[in-house]
Amino acid sequence: MLINYIIVILHTHYIIIGMAKLKNKNDEDKKDSIKKPCNYMGNTFFTKDVKQAIEVMRQGGIILYPTDTIWGLGCDATNEKAVERIYQIKQRNESKAMICLVDSENRLSRYVRNIPHVAWDLFECSVRPTTLILDGATGLANNLIAEDGSVAMRITNDLFSKELCYRFQKPVVSTSANISGQPAPQLFKDISDEILNSVDYICTSRREEKRKHSPSCIIKLASDGEVQIIRM
Repeated sequence: MLINYIIVILHTHYIIIGMAKLKNKNDEDKKDSIKKPCNYMGNTFFTKDVKQAIEVMRQGGIILYPTDTIWGLGCDATNEKAVERIYQIKQRNESKAMICLVDSENRLSRYVRNIPHVAWDLFECSVRPTTLILDGATGLANNLIAEDGSVAMRITNDLFSKELCYRFQKPVVSTSANISGQPAPQLFKDISDEILNSVDYICTSRREEKRKHSPSCIIKLASDGEVQIIRM
């Protein structure tokens, strides 16, 4: 296990160095804002947007919302019927699992058993949003869990999606807002009418944003220490 742990650390170092090359001149400001408590909740529109999205998810509906990466389709990650509906909207095979967002380490620990220690290092040190595929999923919709019992999870530090997950008190599905096989939209304006007309609620926050976003890194981290880079 020690050898495996060292291998994981080496891979982690490689990933972090690689990600660091993607940093731009605004990274320090972005990191500072992430560490601060959400300061948007005094904004009436922000608060209303979060509340309406939560109400829709509680009723089993599908939302279109901004995340820490690109705009995503979301729903209650414990609701199998809602998850199935997202697969249908995306015209995607259920064998291709989707990502779940949570607001904190504590929330993640409720839905994944025996998380490897190195997972926390990855979440803490990565300089861009990083999704981990972890073994031991529990309490989630069955159609979100892979055949090997793993699930893709990410702790979001984006102010809107973090507040959404915190107030919802459960993981939220996060999958790109596109039909499977088509390009993932980098901005709200890039989202197709087919997707816009398929959801129950479209969040109003950050629609005018012009800075393009990219999907997260994805790393599969097995409980035995094996690591696999799925997407950089």
